[in-house]
Amino acid sequence: MSSLLQGRRVLIVEDDFLVTQLLKEVIEDEGGAVVGPYGWVTDALDLIARQPDAFDCAVVDVNLHGTKSYAVADALDALGVSFILSTGYGTAMLDSAYSHYPHCEKPFEIEVLIETLARLRPK
Repeated sequence: MSSLLQGRRVLIVEDDFLVTQLLKEVIEDEGGAVVGPYGWVTDALDLIARQPDAFDCAVVDVNLHGTKSYAVADALDALGVSFILSTGYGTAMLDSAYSHYPHCEKPFEIEVLIETLARLRPK
């Protein structure tokens, strides 16, 4: 087992079951713990408000059931939590206000995803 994410608690905000399973497997294989997944913006915002210390970093899908998740990104940023934005629509589709955040396109290149997560500064 590798340990690039050893001790990290990674919040997953993703609405696709298969993507969620992939993320869980990869994060756990690298020594991290998964918080979630949360597939709805409101559920993710509720967790962030109620348990802001439950996670160290996050992977946030930009499109959750047809709703943009930028409010989740804003809430994480306000807490000083680093995150990756994930999208299946190409990074050119990211709102320009969010293009400076780390991001990964689906389908994920696993090595790139893990390296990007490992580089995030924990809260």
